[in-house]
Amino acid sequence: MVHPMKTIASALAGLLFAAGPVAAQPAPPIEDELVLITPVAKTLTDPALAEFVKYAKEKWNITVRTSALAAGTPVAYGRIVEWKGRPEADIFWGGESALFDKLAEQNLLAKLALPQAVVDSIPVSIGKPKPIPLKDPNGFWIGTVLEPYGIVYQPTVLRRLGVPEPKDWNDLLNPKLKGNIAQCAPTRSSSSHATYEVILQREGDVKGWEWLRTLGGLTGIFTARSRDVPSVVAKGEFAVGFAVPSYMAFEDRLAGFDIKFVAPKTAWVTPEPIAILAGAKHQKAARAFIEFMLSERGQRVAMERGVFPITPKYRVQGPPGSTAELAVEFTGGLRSYFDQEVTNIYDDAVAQARYEQVNTLFRKEIESVWEELKKK
Repeated sequence: MVHPMKTIASALAGLLFAAGPVAAQPAPPIEDELVLITPVAKTLTDPALAEFVKYAKEKWNITVRTSALAAGTPVAYGRIVEWKGRPEADIFWGGESALFDKLAEQNLLAKLALPQAVVDSIPVSIGKPKPIPLKDPNGFWIGTVLEPYGIVYQPTVLRRLGVPEPKDWNDLLNPKLKGNIAQCAPTRSSSSHATYEVILQREGDVKGWEWLRTLGGLTGIFTARSRDVPSVVAKGEFAVGFAVPSYMAFEDRLAGFDIKFVAPKTAWVTPEPIAILAGAKHQKAARAFIEFMLSERGQRVAMERGVFPITPKYRVQGPPGSTAELAVEFTGGLRSYFDQEVTNIYDDAVAQARYEQVNTLFRKEIESVWEELKKK
């Protein structure tokens, strides 16, 4: 007698054999989640991620959930090191390229493996006498936008003080600006730290610290965050702000405040590097986001936030009255950093090698004696 269960099993096996092998489901082109860790402000990351979500839905019909862990550059770097290749984010975006090189040396970044045409569209570097690298020759990071760290000012307050609109760093040492300068400590802000280095590398250490002490004596506030510097200037509480990323100040201009921006000749221009973290859970989505940011669509999103294209083939432009044209007016008529000679004296490797030394000297030379500096 044949056992009934054996009969059923045989029948099922026959059906499966007749149907042929079960076809494996193709893996989705990208994952449905993406997490950034970034010092870049929400005013840029939020619209970039929102547009990427639309793009992923249009191209692959995949709804990607996105989030960004906001962290200052040193904090973000430290967290990535602590994760030891088991990261809680997929992408590190923004900061100094030297830190990305350090992460690559520790095997904490994955190769980007972007299409060669995308990589080739970005020049190796920009600026003289010290070229600013725009991509990693080893393929672990690539720049996303060009963003100057300059000066913001409130024209009405300057007129009241009888001070001309600033064009270069030395214009900030006008005695009439005493108490009317806002800045963020270099211990709290990578943009401030980089600009301190611009002054030190321009003047030399002795004269540079003398310059920065003079600026400290004229400074009316050290804000808690770099983002607060353009905010207090926009509101007319202070006349000028030191070491401000262009896009942070542009948000206040978009909000209707009378605030202007100028990048002095030697202002540091960051390429806002981006990289995929080794061990990231969503590497396909991460790669797709980076490729999107370097496309015309991604560059347009960024350019409408007050930064500049990373490739020579794009320029900030739009119809009259558009956000893009307002950005051009805000940054003094510039449409692309590839339209002009870029002067760069900032050496990122030097800056990173003495990062803590500069912070220590700031505490000693400026922060701890600020009240005395203001009395001079």
